[in-house]
Amino acid sequence: MKTFIQEQHKMACVEAIKTLISYPSYLREDQQGDTPFGDDIQAVLEKTLTICEDLGMKSYIDPKGYYGYADYGEGEESVAILCHLDVVPPGNLDSWESDPFTAIEKNEAIYGRGSQDDKGPAMAALYAFKAVVDSGVAFKKRVRFIFGTDEETLWRCLDRYNELEEPSTMGFAPDAEFPLTYAEKGLLQVKLHGPGDEELSMNCGKSLNVVPDEASYQGYLNEKLENELKLLDFDYDLSNEQITVKGKAVHSKDAPDGINAITRLVTALSPHTKNKTIGFIAAKLKNDPTGQAIFGEIKDDISGPLTINLATIAINKKESIIGLDLRIPVTADKNAIVEQLTTCAAEYQLSYEEYDYLASLYVPKDSLLVTTLLDVYRDKTGDNSDALTSGGATFARTMKNCVAFGAVFPDSDVTFHMPNEKMTLRDIHHAMDIYAEAIYRLACK
Repeated sequence: MKTFIQEQHKMACVEAIKTLISYPSYLREDQQGDTPFGDDIQAVLEKTLTICEDLGMKSYIDPKGYYGYADYGEGEESVAILCHLDVVPPGNLDSWESDPFTAIEKNEAIYGRGSQDDKGPAMAALYAFKAVVDSGVAFKKRVRFIFGTDEETLWRCLDRYNELEEPSTMGFAPDAEFPLTYAEKGLLQVKLHGPGDEELSMNCGKSLNVVPDEASYQGYLNEKLENELKLLDFDYDLSNEQITVKGKAVHSKDAPDGINAITRLVTALSPHTKNKTIGFIAAKLKNDPTGQAIFGEIKDDISGPLTINLATIAINKKESIIGLDLRIPVTADKNAIVEQLTTCAAEYQLSYEEYDYLASLYVPKDSLLVTTLLDVYRDKTGDNSDALTSGGATFARTMKNCVAFGAVFPDSDVTFHMPNEKMTLRDIHHAMDIYAEAIYRLACK
């Protein structure tokens, strides 16, 4: 099958990925100044738009620095390609084999933070577009690359974009998996606030979107807790009188596949304290990541069951706070779920606070967008796998008629957010080929 991609496009794409990786573009509160998310994020946004201008596009940057975009072509109809330039922090540098912000090409892969999420896929899509332009075909729709800067945190970049800019006709986000994700569950993150405790103290969990793999306690219940953990056969360590319960970390969207260390710790503590927060978790969350003790069974045939992750807990003399991450089926009623959770929590003297909410994504499988992109993927790979649903969240859900489309292949080594993040040259080149054909069919035919 004909390809638009030539060797010069592959080489230029790889160099652009390496350039963008060199910017440590994770959220830096200490750098903010006149920029919303930090100087490094502002710098990588400006550099990316310069690259787009060098490719013959017209660029625009939000005066406040929340987002930028680059256009090519004319017309009322437009195809949006939604990318993000921010990354997660590198974490423990000792776990990296090389500097996370110096791109290294080895073993037929590019290593560095952002190589797979999302600087690599973004540049694969951009240079795929350039290859279509270089082929000389006429564009019937305008193509707009939109670059967000706050995807790894609260999506304030695309919130502002949608307040100020025109909607696109259709589009895709190169920030997920092939073949295509047409439905993403709603994402609801909440905090439940309760009274403090003069005796019980704990602070466990770090991130709302991760099932905690450790939860520690040290205090007057140590002996009873250890006996209970032995009876329950829960894995734990004891060091300097601190008991650390072990679990298995996974992304919150995959909560049923993890082992929640906080729920295990609370299960073992609950027989020995009258603390209302502990009682709520033990009675209503238990070790059930579908929350049926609160909501009953909530699921649909499109995206599966509701999941709930007890991600964080803090109890001190002043207050107690529980952090929860819920992934809501695309047809479920968010307001009804909030009402059920609020009512249930109130029985344990806990009040509800909504921390973040992203509405679900659903584009019908028989839509022109989904069928076109799925046909491209199948034609290019010979893989006839069906379109996917996910509990994860991509920028695709910020706009109507957008889906998540690659760039991780079914056999790819998934390394985003991990030490030694990488994207193989094979995946980059193969994604470029797919994206070029997709842009051609969406914007030129």
